[in-house]
Amino acid sequence: MPTPRIACITGAARGIGFGIARALAAEGFAIAIADVQEESAAAESIRTIRSLGAECLYVPCDVSSTSDRQRLIATIRERFGQLNVLVNNAGVAPKIRADILEATEESFERLIRINLQGPYFLTQLAARWMIEQKKADPAFKAAILNISSISASVASPSRGDYCISKAGVSMATRLWAARLGEFDIPVYEIRPGIIQTDMTAPVAPKYDKLIAEGLLIQSRWGLPEDVGRAAAMLARGDLAYSTGQIIFVDGGFHVTRL
Repeated sequence: MPTPRIACITGAARGIGFGIARALAAEGFAIAIADVQEESAAAESIRTIRSLGAECLYVPCDVSSTSDRQRLIATIRERFGQLNVLVNNAGVAPKIRADILEATEESFERLIRINLQGPYFLTQLAARWMIEQKKADPAFKAAILNISSISASVASPSRGDYCISKAGVSMATRLWAARLGEFDIPVYEIRPGIIQTDMTAPVAPKYDKLIAEGLLIQSRWGLPEDVGRAAAMLARGDLAYSTGQIIFVDGGFHVTRL
């Protein structure tokens, strides 16, 4: 049997990351899940991925930690010997939504470390290895997917740290797309809208009301599998000549209307 393609997805024990992991497993990828939870807490997610016929490696990893990022790549290298797709999905919201006139440096630093600095330097590690694999085998296919948010361009003064971190992810996508173009390694940004996850659960009544009042063109919550389908399309190589692109998965939220 041919060696399966390998996908590493951060923050994939639940939510959007788990939706992506399921979609890529269904495409025949072997999955490396990197998450801050202990493996025992992610046991059900791991079983689900394996039930789809995919090999699944779980690596406890805090993407804000230099040593954890290095250990993640080293573990994948030891287990699989290759990496075809990196999905930078892990991210957090502020613990307390605070007006930017009152917000703290501690919250800002936490979100930047996890949401921006972590994936930026994990991409650096993965990209160096992908380039090495490409040089060894010109037929080798790779891609990097960054999961941002509509908050990359929509201002929310009650969570400015989150918005800035996601805007940074958007620019990082362009930077890595520009740098890796010579190696034919495309880099994409998937920009989800209002997705039904644990992260959005505390503000669900607010968004239920806004959706009912017409906030979105497609009047429903987005689901992790919506993002998963977009990720699968990119991981398959369906948009191989479109590096640097933003794929909106937001029910039409970004469409300006009168």
